[in-house]
Amino acid sequence: MNSVTGEMKASVAFVERNFNLARRYASWEVIFVLWNVVHVLTIGLIGVYMGGDDPVKVRQSVLFLIVGAVLWNFLRLLFYEVADAVAWERWEGTIEYTFMAPVYRLTHLVGQCLYAVLYGFIRAGIVLLAVVLFFSLSLVDANLQTAAVVLAAGSLSFLGMGLMAAVFPLLSPEKGARASDIFGTLVLLISGVYYDVSVLPDWLRPLSTYSPGTYALRSIRKALLQNASLAEVGGDLVILVFTGALLIPLGLWVFHLAEVYAKRTGRLKRSG
Repeated sequence: MNSVTGEMKASVAFVERNFNLARRYASWEVIFVLWNVVHVLTIGLIGVYMGGDDPVKVRQSVLFLIVGAVLWNFLRLLFYEVADAVAWERWEGTIEYTFMAPVYRLTHLVGQCLYAVLYGFIRAGIVLLAVVLFFSLSLVDANLQTAAVVLAAGSLSFLGMGLMAAVFPLLSPEKGARASDIFGTLVLLISGVYYDVSVLPDWLRPLSTYSPGTYALRSIRKALLQNASLAEVGGDLVILVFTGALLIPLGLWVFHLAEVYAKRTGRLKRSG
């Protein structure tokens, strides 16, 4: 029991460390949040244009696009924060010390994932509040409970993919972060963030069934736009939970293999 408690405290310590790093670069964090807000507002204004003179169509278009943009910003942050934590340590030159610390790798990565979830909720909340105020949106008819449950289930899958994406900066400090961006962009393409996946070409559409983002976006849109209950999105929810239960252990295993390879080949050193 004492051992478990110690590992939990160590995970919390990694969360605190990451928040301290964010505080050190607080001005940049503010800029990134403002960029997120402007990006989502831009996407929402596209919906205003698409709706024309019909107020009902404008509302539907704006909500469809904004839900996709806000949700993707949250899931994208989960995906990138885990990878960025590794890239940051590579840049700081501390990755070897972290790997030599007397904690389990699972403890380390759990701390990184917890930070990503907490930080993601904070940023997504700020963006959502700004969007609601800007467009005078009302979520009175939305089923927020269903949306929250689906969001939690979808987060598991993106954390698992984030663990796999963290392999790129671990193996290559120069180009690894860019490879993580490419990975995330491919997920964006097939998940229907700004459009329904039915518009994808016939040869590309089957890939959308392999993206957890597809099910998360579809279910949350139903919850927020159609007041869908948990029972109505039950099928997608089961898929998200199953996918998360599969991708997190897979991500941990892939990261372990990459860590062993990096240590054996001396790839953790920044020079020499």
